[in-house]
Amino acid sequence: MTKPRTLFSRRFWMKSFKRLLLLCLLSFIGFWVLDKLFPLPIEDFEQRSLAQLVVGSDGKPLRAFPDEQGVWRYPVTIDEVSPLYLEALINYEDQYFYSHPGVNPFALTRAVGQAIYHGEVVSGASTLTMQVARILEPHEKSVSGKLQQMFRAFQLEWHYSKEEILTYYLNYAPFGGTIEGVEAASFTYLGKSASDLTASEAALLAVLPQAPSWNRPDLHPQRAQKQRNKLLDRLAEFGVWSQELVDDIKQEDVWAEYNTQPVIAPLFSRELVNRYPQQRLIKSSIDRTLQAEIGWSVLDYIRGKEEGMSAAVIVMDNKTSLPLVYIGSADFANHERAGYVDMAQALRSPGSTLKPFIYGLGIDQGLIHSESLLLDVPQSFAGYKPKNFNEHFNGAVSVSQALGRSLNMPVVQLLNELSPEYFYTKLTNAGLKLSLPPNAKPNLSIALGGGGANLQQLVGLFSSLGNAGKATKLRLHSSESQRSYPLMSKESSWIIQNILWQIPLNNQISHRYFSANKSIAYKTGTSYGSRDAWVLATNEKVTIGVWVGMTDGSFSVNNSGRTTAVPLLQRILNILPSDWIKPIQRPGTVTVADICWPLGTLASMQTEGNCHKKRQAYLVEDTAPVTLSDPLSSQWSHGLLTIQVDPVSGKRVNPQCFDGAIETREIALWPRSLEPWIAKPFRSEQLLPELSENCRNHINFSSPKIAGIDPDSILYAPHEAQQLPDIQLLAEGVTGQLHWFLNGRLLDATLMSNNSVSLKALDIGRYEVVVIDETGAFAELKFQVQQ
Repeated sequence: MTKPRTLFSRRFWMKSFKRLLLLCLLSFIGFWVLDKLFPLPIEDFEQRSLAQLVVGSDGKPLRAFPDEQGVWRYPVTIDEVSPLYLEALINYEDQYFYSHPGVNPFALTRAVGQAIYHGEVVSGASTLTMQVARILEPHEKSVSGKLQQMFRAFQLEWHYSKEEILTYYLNYAPFGGTIEGVEAASFTYLGKSASDLTASEAALLAVLPQAPSWNRPDLHPQRAQKQRNKLLDRLAEFGVWSQELVDDIKQEDVWAEYNTQPVIAPLFSRELVNRYPQQRLIKSSIDRTLQAEIGWSVLDYIRGKEEGMSAAVIVMDNKTSLPLVYIGSADFANHERAGYVDMAQALRSPGSTLKPFIYGLGIDQGLIHSESLLLDVPQSFAGYKPKNFNEHFNGAVSVSQALGRSLNMPVVQLLNELSPEYFYTKLTNAGLKLSLPPNAKPNLSIALGGGGANLQQLVGLFSSLGNAGKATKLRLHSSESQRSYPLMSKESSWIIQNILWQIPLNNQISHRYFSANKSIAYKTGTSYGSRDAWVLATNEKVTIGVWVGMTDGSFSVNNSGRTTAVPLLQRILNILPSDWIKPIQRPGTVTVADICWPLGTLASMQTEGNCHKKRQAYLVEDTAPVTLSDPLSSQWSHGLLTIQVDPVSGKRVNPQCFDGAIETREIALWPRSLEPWIAKPFRSEQLLPELSENCRNHINFSSPKIAGIDPDSILYAPHEAQQLPDIQLLAEGVTGQLHWFLNGRLLDATLMSNNSVSLKALDIGRYEVVVIDETGAFAELKFQVQQ
């Protein structure tokens, strides 16, 4: 009797096993067929465009750009998410995620049993895979919908690894509103990347997708905290986190804000997104703290300026050529100031900002040193007649004075020696190709802003003064190659930056933001019509560029580099770390020595009589070039004039009028162009020996005179009047074009007629009139006006 029953049992189980195998096979085949007939719409994930996020050097957001549907979704991988979040998520949502095939049969059985017993759904059975399936293909809450979700979950497990499924969840899980994915949620609510989450923050974000709108921490912090604590209890129960840690976390209140649109460096971020449209998370070099502080300071500053005015600021790290601060406009949200226009990229006239490089190249070419004598006098260069900003001329000036005071005539004089073509080529090779009018060639006007450049280019160029003469190109992202362009020698770059470093920032400016202990080498610039105000500053650490002006390029009132841009630079320096602002060490090949005017060479190489003025100069390897030639005197050879004298009387002679012994001498004379500006003892008539009586008939002694008022006259204004009627003066004994000066100020051409000038409505005071002809000959007249 036992054997038949055993045989029956064996046959029963064998038959059942075969039926089970057949059922599994048929199920597999059915699943395979359904999988082919209804493939996973995974392309829906792939077609969902991701938002783009630009972050600062600390990984925190600068500006975010949503996808086409306005959804904020930032890409992230498992490795880029805090392990604390992954622990909290998996142990709360799906403890057996790594062991089930997409559906947890035990959880499903429990959920069904509880629903039958209680007559309603008590607990869910969704796995993380099932949640991904529902995100991929939303469905109604019904039995058919749940079956569809389970089928898609099996498909996901069939086609993708656990890591890939979890990555889908991390990127597409709903977190309230238009926020999808843990990275977007972390930045939106907590202002940080998901890689930096604390245990409390990780637990908070892990529970949000359960009911994202109901538990939004910015709107319902108490609900969110309750759900977070529920998760924490489960983690403690499962032994994932210690009870001590959980208790500590529970002491923390939930705090969050809803900030999908950080607006820090908005124009810079926009440029990066345009350059890298496929890159979803763009890490920049911007220092968020400095960017925000300087941005607020620029905004506060510009609000006190006229409507329509804006500003742009770049702070570049000289070592990396990357921006630490990039402010394209002063007020991004202000349409009246065109805040949406990136003025750091706008082509504008650079004004006087290129002058330092003309002087630097002049040193490298052996034309000048730091104290070379230059001519700040009226000159014409093939019809080009520049003036100084204040329309005054200063006569004899050194290179350091001319650059420090940003005088125009001396730099044009030097550029004429270098040639505009040479300077333009050097700038081009250093990364700055000046924008010129169509078919125009480089000319002398480029020394004073005759061309177009933008702030990005000028910052790269100006960094050469802080980087041993090597310019660079500002790169907006670390993936761009860094380039270095040799522009000047390290010696000339140091000499030029040292001159600029000596200029006080608070010169004639009182500003409460200025910190007196912060100095930096800087150069201002103002374009024609005060359209653009510039200041470029540099040291070994950083290069700073500031532009202030009207965004539409229109004229502005009292807008200049000194009065408008420098005060903003002072604010910036007050915000930057103190150890960033310090002088550059002088190269050992830059020496200090005494030189003499007017010759310009070493004092040790000159006779005492020829050294009229001694100055201390910075030289390159003890080399002191002679003073540049005088355009008004072909006989003046770098200051030395060869004369013939009677050795007995010491008077000047020549072989045509003197038949005795003749002695040849060399006398140092000042350039003839400077005669009206230098003290009388240094004028040629005082330096040259008296002419012998026998030779006076051979030389024309006629000299210019001013007629119309007797010298040293006192003129009286009419009774009870403060001004004189118009006075007409006539220049006699002059040649060619005339320049008239009143108390050192060049008079307007409209006041002149032939060789005369009209002085209109003179106030009570002292006056000096000087007229200079095109040969350099001049006449002076002094008088007073009294009541």
